[in-house]
Amino acid sequence: MSVKDGLYYSEDHEWVREEEDYLVIGVTDFAQDELGDIVFVELPEAEEEFEKNDAFGVLESVKAVSDTFIPVSGKVLEVNENLLDNPELINDDPYGDGWLIKVDPADDSELDELLSAEEYAEFIEEE
Repeated sequence: MSVKDGLYYSEDHEWVREEEDYLVIGVTDFAQDELGDIVFVELPEAEEEFEKNDAFGVLESVKAVSDTFIPVSGKVLEVNENLLDNPELINDDPYGDGWLIKVDPADDSELDELLSAEEYAEFIEEE
């Protein structure tokens, strides 16, 4: 399983990538592997606001149904509409085409509370 450098990670197995003025959020390679083949994705609406650690979506796989949790507070700017017809993109490319949402963060300092790639790799080794 891959853990990409340059991203932030939550203990709920979401990743965060900083862009110029927004954050991209998805689920990790570890999470998609644990879930198995993802067959359905439920995402929030653009403009919805969430507090850190709120559930913002649902991933359904052949093995389980799992909530996704937002690792930072903010407002959803965009959802990955491609996932609605092609949920398997999360399995195929969790750090690329399988991203879930783009968010305008409410508090950039919340990123400091997330794990680095190295810390996340150690975290999943212990799981």
